[in-house]
Amino acid sequence: MVIPCYRSERSVGPLVERLRPVLDASAPAWEIILVDDASPDGTGKAITALAGSQPGVRAISLMRNYGQHAALLCGIRVARYDVIVTTDDDLQHPPEELPRLLAALSDDVDVVYGAPAREPHGFLRGIASRITKRVLAGSMGAANAAKVSAWRVFRTNLREAFETFRGSFVSIDVLLTWGTSRFTHVTVRHDERTIGTSNYTFRKLLTHAINMMTGFSTIPLQLASLIGFVLTGFGLAVMAFVLVRYAVDGDSAPGFPFLACIVSIFSGAQLLCLGIIGEYLGRAHFRLLGRPPYVVRSSSTDQGPP
Repeated sequence: MVIPCYRSERSVGPLVERLRPVLDASAPAWEIILVDDASPDGTGKAITALAGSQPGVRAISLMRNYGQHAALLCGIRVARYDVIVTTDDDLQHPPEELPRLLAALSDDVDVVYGAPAREPHGFLRGIASRITKRVLAGSMGAANAAKVSAWRVFRTNLREAFETFRGSFVSIDVLLTWGTSRFTHVTVRHDERTIGTSNYTFRKLLTHAINMMTGFSTIPLQLASLIGFVLTGFGLAVMAFVLVRYAVDGDSAPGFPFLACIVSIFSGAQLLCLGIIGEYLGRAHFRLLGRPPYVVRSSSTDQGPP
């Protein structure tokens, strides 16, 4: 189990208590890796205390807040068993549903998502979520991308596909597509959050979607090319209109309003395309800097066998 933790001082203890009997019944050996993403509350102390008092629990604290997916990547890289399960720290993913996900991990499946029967998000979060899944659709297939969630089960050897990844913009779901195309999902119960509030805002989700589009996809560049082709056709149509009007009426098209509209359209399209290209240059710049996705501050492990 790999669990990124942020502002979960009150929920991480109950989560571990509910997980332990499920894991005992599901696997002969297991571990719970709790990764504190530099929480401003007492989450770091809470997970360290759990690692010190409960066998099978490991605690890792990061130097600063790198984001949920970077924290997941950290935990995935230190996991010691053949199957990895990721889940949120807010108890919205019921641990009791885990056996259903494990059962779906058959010989011809490498990744299983626990898809909620009903999306719990509001309107704006739903928009950002759909944008993110639209980006994933090209790599995973539209049907599977629509069911992506933080409740995942996958084979540990998939991490070999992104073993050398060091980008500062991380998406675990995209990285998994580097190792396999065999995805499936299981519809599971999704509980309402009773402790704390969600740390994901619409702005953060939208930023994550944009990072995914410009960091792992060429869709924006293809969009820029499409805009260029469309406006080129529009420009040719305008030129034909001007020539035909001059040939038929002996008069040119109306002056300033017509010209101002054309200039505005083309200038806006140019700035949009330059902005898209700039985003890609920025990603390449950060990649060349070698900025790591995370840095570990401390790590405490249980004394049980690996």
